[in-house]
Amino acid sequence: MPSERFVNALNDQIGKEFNAAHQYTALAAWYDRETFPRLAKFFYGQADEERGHAMKMVNYLLDRGAQPDIGGVDAPRAAFADHVEPIKIALEQERHVTVRIGELFEIARETHDYQSEQFMQWFLQEQVEEEAAMGDLLAVAERTVSVPMLLEEYLARDKPGARPE
Repeated sequence: MPSERFVNALNDQIGKEFNAAHQYTALAAWYDRETFPRLAKFFYGQADEERGHAMKMVNYLLDRGAQPDIGGVDAPRAAFADHVEPIKIALEQERHVTVRIGELFEIARETHDYQSEQFMQWFLQEQVEEEAAMGDLLAVAERTVSVPMLLEEYLARDKPGARPE
């Protein structure tokens, strides 16, 4: 079984992943209301992905014989000044998650929990992709501040964070 310290930290992160999903749903609903269908779809997808991350963590704890603690979900922010602000919030949120995932990896390593260290490696790579996607989306949003529908066009053509292979 993982160390108590790791289990507690991962349970805390499970709550943060569900909170992130909740916030992304609020962002998507705002974009939906503002008639940005591609941004809405993008953030609804992000919400599903964050819920998936939380469930991956829940299942990991169950598989290792530890008790998951789902925790509560905070009210998300739901009002924004323009089409750029929600993306800034999303990037900030992803950067915070990256730090937390690194801390979880560190705890696993310090406690010689090699299974948990390996489990966290997937999340480390995932955060590289998440930050790249939000960073790209923000860069385009800031360039299209005066014509926001160009951001919708970008999403129709490209996947934020995707790089040619």
